[in-house]
Amino acid sequence: MSGFFSSDPDSDLALAHRMADAAREAILPYFRMDGLSADNKDAGKEGGGFDPVTIADRAAEEAMRAILAEHRPDDGIWGEEYGQKPGTSGRTWVLDPIDGTRGFLSGTPTWGVLIALSEGAGPVLGVIDQPYIGERFVGGGGRAEYTGPRGTHRLGTRDIGGLDKAILFTTFPEIGTPADRSAFEAVSKQVKLVRYGMDCYAYALLAAGQVDLVIEAGLNAYDIQAPIAVIEAAGGIVTDWEGNPVHQGGRALAAATKDLHAAALELLAGAA
Repeated sequence: MSGFFSSDPDSDLALAHRMADAAREAILPYFRMDGLSADNKDAGKEGGGFDPVTIADRAAEEAMRAILAEHRPDDGIWGEEYGQKPGTSGRTWVLDPIDGTRGFLSGTPTWGVLIALSEGAGPVLGVIDQPYIGERFVGGGGRAEYTGPRGTHRLGTRDIGGLDKAILFTTFPEIGTPADRSAFEAVSKQVKLVRYGMDCYAYALLAAGQVDLVIEAGLNAYDIQAPIAVIEAAGGIVTDWEGNPVHQGGRALAAATKDLHAAALELLAGAA
């Protein structure tokens, strides 16, 4: 066996990189492939909807799980496509093989592979990987790093001042319930610019100092744990809409600074 059994941060990060590399290899042959089909996980559910899953999603999670089975058999796993596998170590790898499958199907390079290592207090390591562009955002273990076409450099959120100068992202214009939408609009009316449809890439841009706020609802743990670790390592803050931990998903508010977070939180609470 290799040295991945150690639970020190360097070993954790090396294993996470290995998993992200394996996911890239599994996914890229299918991206922008003619005739790629998708199953609808919402088919037959009340209210309908379209929640796609492709062969690429499944292949990437299988590849990551195989690495964990070999090198960390005692760790738990929580993946979007294959559910939860209990562990005995007190540590769980939280995996979303393609966050943004709708974007993947549409050919936009805004989807990503999400990998988080979670302990009792929440995620301690996160990776947001965009295989097609070749960008990887890592946070945890004393690191906040970006690697991509322009090399490797440190991640860091920016401080642009107040809400009136902020750029805000969310994935869906129809965010959450009607009440959620009203609360989101209370914030969106105060910022400089609102953009939609970026999935996990919006969180990566926040950690890289390109945008200032991400507000979403209806998330699962595997949607948010990796972004939490990356953004917090870069100096930002991520909570639910009440200011509490959001490790298990739900309604998330990610902000570049404490002041922006407090201002957005006040508006969300007031509207709700």
